[in-house]
Amino acid sequence: MAKDMGQVVTGDAAYDNSGAVPGSEAFAPRWKAEARAFRDRLGPRVRTAIPYGATPREKLDLFLPEGPPEGLVVFVHGGYWRSLHRHDWSHFAEGALARGHAVAMPSYSLAPKARISRITLQIARAIAVAAAEVPGPIRLVGHSAGGHLVARMLCADPMLPAGVVERLAHVVPISPVADLRPLVQLKMNEDLRLTPDEAAMESPILCDVAHAAPVTVWVGGAELPAFLDQARALSDAWDAPLVAEEARHHFDVIDGLRSPDSALMQTLFDD
Repeated sequence: MAKDMGQVVTGDAAYDNSGAVPGSEAFAPRWKAEARAFRDRLGPRVRTAIPYGATPREKLDLFLPEGPPEGLVVFVHGGYWRSLHRHDWSHFAEGALARGHAVAMPSYSLAPKARISRITLQIARAIAVAAAEVPGPIRLVGHSAGGHLVARMLCADPMLPAGVVERLAHVVPISPVADLRPLVQLKMNEDLRLTPDEAAMESPILCDVAHAAPVTVWVGGAELPAFLDQARALSDAWDAPLVAEEARHHFDVIDGLRSPDSALMQTLFDD
């Protein structure tokens, strides 16, 4: 269970999800093992390391359903733009695959090697490459930093190709960091290297929304107050529905991606 959300949490602790959830250190190794086993089970139905750029992390994995894909889901992982890899999340493709959709999962360059503005451009390219592989509607879903990145795709920059924009069916940022300005004063900014100007430019709540795809903001009801506030801010700024899933914390709020009939998946596929 997460910390008592009635506590006042400030400074670095306001964004310390690992510190807020007892046993959080067990999630990453478990995810990695489950992801590897999932890829092994799929066998030829997963195409790994499709390049979308020139650098080592500019690659995506594409998971294919049993029949011809009815569309594409792109999942962008979190890790505060500083950690984790697409191979840690493969099993979260399970729900969309059961719904007959292909799933693309990109890696991206990490801070401090890459600034967030560069990562944003990488995700736009990754989506375009994945879209060229699979026809049909496109749904974007991302978690935490990944929630920020999929939300950024609806801003006036970076410009997604017109053919991709026309296919966007739903965008679901999960526990997104939608306002990056508070991060400038935190210790993590030693890696992120955000300036006030870049933090504002990369904040979805401040951007000009250029693409009118349906958006639902999703967050765990037991998350840190800062993440509840971030989700509400994006919901308010974009006049988008907000779902706070009861009793979910920052690490289990994505579990619904594994079940085709979960509330999260029903929302993602509600056009």
